[in-house]
Amino acid sequence: MPSGPALDAETILTATEDVLRRHGPAKATVLDVARALGVSHASVYRHFPSKAALREAVARRWLGRARDPLAAVASDTRQAPAERLRTWLTTLFAAKRALLSEDPELFATYRVLTAQHSSAAADHVADLIEHLRVIIADGVTSGDFASPDPTATARTVFDATVAYHHPAHAPEWQTPDAENALEAICTLLIDGLRPR
Repeated sequence: MPSGPALDAETILTATEDVLRRHGPAKATVLDVARALGVSHASVYRHFPSKAALREAVARRWLGRARDPLAAVASDTRQAPAERLRTWLTTLFAAKRALLSEDPELFATYRVLTAQHSSAAADHVADLIEHLRVIIADGVTSGDFASPDPTATARTVFDATVAYHHPAHAPEWQTPDAENALEAICTLLIDGLRPR
């Protein structure tokens, strides 16, 4: 195989994304990635010990594209907690919908990984619930929300909005009333969090 620039993890991940787009998650192999890079499959294995590890790394990088804007919303204390919660939930929905429409092949890979209970998907969910916990805890501190356990409440909010972020519901995200339905759920959740 021809020699080229030094092979690093990011180069391999980018090539893997391209291979997954071309072949889909069921057919893409490490050998396909190596061929695309013009290296031996052993060169790929030096960076990623298995096909599963390589897919996990691709999923983590891809999921980071949705997570980073959400982290910014969660930490933006200039917004009141109620508005921050609404913004975070609508941003999550917009980010997941954008990932689906902009890169359906990688979204399909994410769906496969989620079905396999991957650590990338589990860590992603844990990060998202932590964002919600921060917002809810800030709301409790400010008196905007009442919750004896912000972590449990964050999980409940996450579960209550599952139709707007879990990949199993992706076909529903393009319906004309999806945004309005999410707005109504946000209002209900925020009203339910207010002190009585």
